[in-house]
Amino acid sequence: MSILETINSPDDLKKVSAVKLPAVAAELRQMIIETCARNGGHLAPCLGVVELTIALHRVFSTPADKIVWDVGHQAYAHKILTGRRDQFSTLRTLNGISGFPKRGESPHDAFDVGHSSTSISAATGFAAARDLDGRKNKVLAIIGDGSMTGGLAYEAMNHAGHLDKDLIVVLNDNEMSIAENVGALSNFLSRTSSSEFVHRFKKDVESFLKRVDVGKGVLHIARKMEDSFKGCFTPGMLFEAFGFNYIGPIDGHDLPMLIETLESVKKLNDAVLIHVLTKKGKGYKPAENNPSLFHGVGPFDIGTGKVLKGKGGAASYTAIFGAALCKLAAEDERITAITAAMPDGTGLSGFAKEFPGRFFDVGIAEQHGVTFAAGLAAEGMRPVFAVYSTFLQRAYDQVFHDVCLQNLPVTFALDRGGVVGSDGPTHHGAFDISYLRHLPNMTLMAPKDENELQHMLATAIELGQPAAIRYPRGNGYGVPLDQTLTPLPAGKAEVLRDGSDGVILALGSMVMPALEAAALLEEQHGVRLTVVNARFVKPLDAGLILDLARKQRALITIEENARQGGFGTAVLELLEEHDLGGIPVLRLGYPDSYIPQGEQHELRAILGLDPAGIAASALDFHSRA
Repeated sequence: MSILETINSPDDLKKVSAVKLPAVAAELRQMIIETCARNGGHLAPCLGVVELTIALHRVFSTPADKIVWDVGHQAYAHKILTGRRDQFSTLRTLNGISGFPKRGESPHDAFDVGHSSTSISAATGFAAARDLDGRKNKVLAIIGDGSMTGGLAYEAMNHAGHLDKDLIVVLNDNEMSIAENVGALSNFLSRTSSSEFVHRFKKDVESFLKRVDVGKGVLHIARKMEDSFKGCFTPGMLFEAFGFNYIGPIDGHDLPMLIETLESVKKLNDAVLIHVLTKKGKGYKPAENNPSLFHGVGPFDIGTGKVLKGKGGAASYTAIFGAALCKLAAEDERITAITAAMPDGTGLSGFAKEFPGRFFDVGIAEQHGVTFAAGLAAEGMRPVFAVYSTFLQRAYDQVFHDVCLQNLPVTFALDRGGVVGSDGPTHHGAFDISYLRHLPNMTLMAPKDENELQHMLATAIELGQPAAIRYPRGNGYGVPLDQTLTPLPAGKAEVLRDGSDGVILALGSMVMPALEAAALLEEQHGVRLTVVNARFVKPLDAGLILDLARKQRALITIEENARQGGFGTAVLELLEEHDLGGIPVLRLGYPDSYIPQGEQHELRAILGLDPAGIAASALDFHSRA
């Protein structure tokens, strides 16, 4: 029996002898690698924090002590050590355990996460609630250096430092290479500065000096000396300025050092930041050598590290977008590209190489990214902000206030519109149509295939006003790609199939399934439906839709978005405004609930948005209309 098989809770981990902890780390890594090789997942981040996770659960006692993970994609070892070892094989699968912490999954998961830079804010709330309730438990926020590029983290640190709560922030730094040249000195500083005696001595001296006549001057000099010394050798000055006691940097793979430091910090009652240096992908060479690829990876061969491709064939929407943007940028020097720390994920890596002066990575800072784009646009540029649908939600006010209100020509390329698969509810693009279409000056589009995506990109840039294009995760259909990119007529849909028994108004990724469903209905039931590729959510093709509504007995709208406030709602509003509210309308889309994790095809089938589901709903509606 492996050591890991004896660990069913953090209490069991505490019983393992210290000499066996490296073996526990090795077994955790092996389980994580094997599971991610089958299911895909966030491999490199999780391998980098194995020792840190062991140390946290060795020293602290969840769920009484609260560990709040930022983003949460590095919490696989945490899940295994907190009673989910036997379920870990179901990671990120339909009805399996989540790839992120979830309160409903385990009491050891203090806070639901999936988006960046939230941990310090949430942990400060936990600490304030603890103090109001008179409890003495510890609260920790585990945040990566990437998440520290988000403004929310600094807003939280500013507040937490001001409150001076008993709060521990662990900064997991997997990018800096400081450890090798200052490792010995860092370890020495960490040992001494985390000592309870040294901490208390410093407090007592400060208190004494404040009480004597010369106290302020001496205290000022003492602080200057301390700041100068620490500023020369550690990056702690920034965090000290926020009111945190800084400790580190320390080696995040040195278990004895981690445990000793955490034990010392546990005895303190102030805001503390521990700076831990780790290596992404630690223990698996392919992930160490290419941490970006293995940050979030699909199934792969363990022996070679080679990612196992799917069915292949057509290029992804993401790749087509990136290539089309490069083509347009070669002809228009006003075009700039912006990403929020995701040049690969959004297809902008090629643009960054071809047009480095016009490419901007703003970090995990979507709010800044949108307003930065507005500034570019105000000076005559044509910025394109490529961002996942779920992450643009973080910058809603900036879209309204800084772009749409000023009617500035910013293009939002919304990747991952619709269900995205195994990342689950925090990452599905389920709401972008609803939260964008009601903003004045916004033009909102969705392509039926990858070729239409190209033309929509040209359309958006040519419009000279705010525009958004939303497209799905995954491959296109392999349709021929036009070499000349021509703007589409604004607000004009296209009829793809004629019928006399009703109309399907389909949007974006639902157009091709709607065509398949219509073919099934005619072949199996003799029901002939007109199918329209809506193209535009705003402005709608009012002329075509109203004409069809007056001629046909019923309308069906289909979208990969929440039904509330979405494309179907826009059609209902149009009919009501023209006194056609009595026409039967069936709206197909997402229900008023969060969609679970699962493969895209599984989720679409469950939601009734695959061809068979659409056909079944349309047939039932036809029989009642």
